[in-house]
Amino acid sequence: MPAIALIDPETHILDIDRDLSVAARRRKPGPPERIDGMSVGIVTVEGEGPHGGEMHPDGDEILYVLSGELAVHCDSFDAPLIVPAGRACIVRRGEWHRVTADAPARIVHITPGPNGDARAKSG
Repeated sequence: MPAIALIDPETHILDIDRDLSVAARRRKPGPPERIDGMSVGIVTVEGEGPHGGEMHPDGDEILYVLSGELAVHCDSFDAPLIVPAGRACIVRRGEWHRVTADAPARIVHITPGPNGDARAKSG
């Protein structure tokens, strides 16, 4: 493997294993596949996110908004947290959450694994 690898974030997710090695994996629709480490991806959210909600028991998730505005809905509070471009939020371990955006929002997610659960989209 070359010392430096060029990765297309439109088509790949980066997996950071527990030993801190990094591998690129082709992106699939829906929530990221869980690994024993962290998955890092750049995605565009418009309307409902990739799932009806998810939760990560292994660690906190970081959501950083590159452009647009993201609404983060959590089971533990009534109103969504609005995250504008240039800001991030930390979704704590075990918190059920989902994301929505009225207009396209480009985000970076850093998602812990290997465990977790996702709810199906409604309707």
